[in-house]
Amino acid sequence: MMQTPVTVPVSVNSEAPWVLPNRGIVGMWCLIAAEAAIFLIFVVAYIYYLGKSLTGPLPAQILELPIVGTICLLSSSLTVHEAVSALRKGKVQRCTVALAVTVLLGAAFLWTTAAEWHHLIYEEGFTIRTNLFGTTYYSLVGLHASHVVVGLIFLTVTFLFSVSGRLGEMHAERLEVLSLYWHFVDAVWVVVFLVVYVLGR
Repeated sequence: MMQTPVTVPVSVNSEAPWVLPNRGIVGMWCLIAAEAAIFLIFVVAYIYYLGKSLTGPLPAQILELPIVGTICLLSSSLTVHEAVSALRKGKVQRCTVALAVTVLLGAAFLWTTAAEWHHLIYEEGFTIRTNLFGTTYYSLVGLHASHVVVGLIFLTVTFLFSVSGRLGEMHAERLEVLSLYWHFVDAVWVVVFLVVYVLGR
């Protein structure tokens, strides 16, 4: 009597197919790398020329710790992360609120920077041409402030899209790309804060 052969299925561990990374995220990381190099040059220049001014004033004489502005900017990283998380879950209204708070916190940071510069320029007479400290200070802090302005413009436009109903779950990756830039701006401020307002004083 012939026996029917039994076929035993053999499971083959196949690796998951490789998926191309999001082009927007890759592009943003490349931009962040380039911008980080630029900031590094400015930070090194600031440190190199620190204490080499032939005339006053010195950092310790006129700079105050920007505590409020720092808290606002760092808090905005949490709110933009919340916006991305909410949009991924399809919670557009929650995303809209988080974006609004992010924009307000970023604007508050810029206001504190503007108030500081107004005080330094019009009350202390301290300008970019006062001494080496003035040149490096305004260059570094101004470079960061310009990046905050760019980020706020894009965040505001995104917020307006959300309010008008043109932002949906399918745009979550694009918002994540924007959030990466904003996190970078916040991270750079931590370095600027430590170098200019803590170590520099």
